[in-house]
Amino acid sequence: MRNKTLAAAALLAAATLTLTACGSDDGEGGDPVAVVSEEAGSQKAATVLDKPFEKPDLVLTDTNGKEYDFRKETAGKPTLIYFGYTHCPDVCPLTMNNIAVAKKQLPEDQQDKLRIVFVTTDPKRDTSAALGKWLKGIDSQVVGLTGDFATIQAGARTLGISIDPPRKDDNGKTVSDHGTQVVAFSPKTDGGYVLYGEDATVEDYTKDLPKIIKGETP
Repeated sequence: MRNKTLAAAALLAAATLTLTACGSDDGEGGDPVAVVSEEAGSQKAATVLDKPFEKPDLVLTDTNGKEYDFRKETAGKPTLIYFGYTHCPDVCPLTMNNIAVAKKQLPEDQQDKLRIVFVTTDPKRDTSAALGKWLKGIDSQVVGLTGDFATIQAGARTLGISIDPPRKDDNGKTVSDHGTQVVAFSPKTDGGYVLYGEDATVEDYTKDLPKIIKGETP
């Protein structure tokens, strides 16, 4: 795995600089907008943290319309979390599909242990039903969460991930600016100790997931 070790404080400063503007036409015509900007030199697929992040205090609603306490439900379980939205034309579906493909290559018992959580950055449109329909086409075992935007934004911020409220661009298209990091939590410590950038491939996840499931350093 391509990795490096950074202090959490330095990582936080770098991560908050990474935003992806994903657009959808909302049926208003025109092509989707997708603008990606990253910190210079941030070409590593993953970063191993010397000071892991604590799990965010997120209590949201899952695709069945039931309350989901992220800390409680994932305690002691290897977990990946990603913040994105269903109308994203590129980065979000690519990231989730890469993880899903890598997961399916694991032995069944390891697949059952892994928790993959997708938290929407566009809760007004991404209802429980909308999330469930979208995730069904990727991996029905993925936990989709929606809820109050302020709660989602605060939870992401504790992981150094920036999220701005969805907005309309000059062409009237909806754009969501959000960080594109995937954070992996150890089943041993519940700490977020590995962070993946949007350039992480199926091969990267395939190689690393068996170790993450055991709480080992990739």
